[in-house]
Amino acid sequence: MNYTMRTQPASTRDAVYLKLREQIMKLELPPGTPLSENETSTLFQVSRTPVRESFLRLAQEGLVQVLPQRGTFVSLIDTELVEEGRFMREQLERSVIRLACEHFPEESLALLELNLRLQKDCMARQQDKDMFELDEAFHRILFEGCRKSNIWAVVGQMNVHLNRSRMLRLVDDHRWEHLYDQHERMAQAIREHDADRAEQLMKEHLSLNITDQELLKRKYPNYYK
Repeated sequence: MNYTMRTQPASTRDAVYLKLREQIMKLELPPGTPLSENETSTLFQVSRTPVRESFLRLAQEGLVQVLPQRGTFVSLIDTELVEEGRFMREQLERSVIRLACEHFPEESLALLELNLRLQKDCMARQQDKDMFELDEAFHRILFEGCRKSNIWAVVGQMNVHLNRSRMLRLVDDHRWEHLYDQHERMAQAIREHDADRAEQLMKEHLSLNITDQELLKRKYPNYYK
């Protein structure tokens, strides 16, 4: 893979940051991985300055940890922050899906249906990273269809630990039928304007993260703090 950045200095910094962030979120750089400014700058074929700035930015997000006398590492998944993120999402998404049952644009419903078709195809191919992105897109469509895009952006900023745990779940176990089934039933509840059923489905859907996290902590203890 070619990591060379052929852009102007300002966008080079952003490109390095975005690529590193993507690698961390998709577990291509697993929790606990040591990071080196020299090695990263060589890999990306950029100077150390944008790499250093990217490390600092990632540290502010909680994705990188700088330990004095030891070095820089991809942060471990913080179980308390995972639960905090899950709790926030549950409260917000239960409200949002109720709004969607009251009024949801036809074009947004069509996007949900396309997303479900892509999920089904992804399940057949067992593409975990694609499945994660489709899962995220399904929920983002709900927020956008209810004109709550800014709230979704805030959710994304606060869910970095939850999302890494969710990504690990998809990588660890490719049996995604239950995930797809819940998404499909939520879309059906929206089509039928059944707010109570939709909210209950969303609650059950997001509560899966509690059980999943306990299983993952036992299986990957070195990834969690």
